[in-house]
Amino acid sequence: MYKVGVTGGIGSGKSVVCDMLRERGVAVYNSDQRAKELMASDPQLREQLTERFGEECFEGGELNRGYLASRVFGNKEELEALNAIVHPRVLEDFEAWAEAEEGLYVVLESAILFESGFDSKVDVAVAVMAPDELRIERTMLRDGVTREQVEERMRNQLSDDERCARSKYAVVNIELDELEDDVEQLHRRLSYDARHKES
Repeated sequence: MYKVGVTGGIGSGKSVVCDMLRERGVAVYNSDQRAKELMASDPQLREQLTERFGEECFEGGELNRGYLASRVFGNKEELEALNAIVHPRVLEDFEAWAEAEEGLYVVLESAILFESGFDSKVDVAVAVMAPDELRIERTMLRDGVTREQVEERMRNQLSDDERCARSKYAVVNIELDELEDDVEQLHRRLSYDARHKES
């Protein structure tokens, strides 16, 4: 199965691009959402998280996201420890999922495609980009957060230039109508790549 990684900074609209690919019949794996599901349900992960971060990780059998977030926020060492536990399990899950899917290609949606090393598990990467100001406005509106909070999150992510340099394709998301056309072109190119990967 041909695997495509779709990534982008906060507010870039990578989920919008992934939704448009879904509408074209492409299976999309949302790594962030799946990581949360696995942390909550996978017995081995639960055990590892409890061992590393304490019993407070789970409250009434449910994942205590607030506690975990407070432990890793602004703490590089703790975040790396969390990622070292969760990322390998997510990749394993993605690979099993991809093998069971049909179609020309599948998509791995990940905000941290390069930072997590997930890019080593896909055939090609696509960067979704948008001007900083637009990304800030979108995120403030979507998450009900302040400009400062968005800027802080942006500072902790790769720049669009870095993402673009490491991706085969890039999509600029400003106007929805234009984006629809760009995603259609992207879908055609990815379908072509997938058909010709063996040749």
